[in-house]
Amino acid sequence: MTAVAEVVIRPQRTDDAEGVALVIGAAFANEPDVSGLERDLAQRADSTGLVAVRGERVVGHVRLTRGWIDAPERLVEVLVLSPLSVAPDEQGAGIGRALVQQALRTADSAGAPAVFLEGDPGYYSLIGWRPASSIGVTPPSVRIPEAACQVAVLSAYEPWMRGALVYADTFWSHDSVGLREPGAVVT
Repeated sequence: MTAVAEVVIRPQRTDDAEGVALVIGAAFANEPDVSGLERDLAQRADSTGLVAVRGERVVGHVRLTRGWIDAPERLVEVLVLSPLSVAPDEQGAGIGRALVQQALRTADSAGAPAVFLEGDPGYYSLIGWRPASSIGVTPPSVRIPEAACQVAVLSAYEPWMRGALVYADTFWSHDSVGLREPGAVVT
């Protein structure tokens, strides 16, 4: 467990579901599909969540889900960090950073060679992330800008682990991969 100014970060429990839903709903008020994505990712055996708790209140959440690098030698299991949410009234206090750092420690302890995410390079580069292209990994969709497909390399990483990043099917079934053009309709 990790603590940030009276906030404890710990593995998500079943009884955290309501608090997680509230945090994600508030943090992604303009993207309501993220709540459904989280609900379905939480049902996967290859996915784990962490929560930031102040007192009894969930104030932040992050999820790690198995993905793969389609390397020439073989598929390499990696982790995808998504979603990351902090309650709007708690943002700016370092909770998101602490959640990401704990997620990376968790992933490294589990033997994952790398963790990937789609996100703002301006934010994530400040906490050690870099473009996945810097290690020879391409995004799982052309709709993900190269700079937004980012990686944190962990101790099990080896340079031959290059190729296309492959997301778990849950991200695809929720159409939560990359950016859609405004007004685009998914059929």
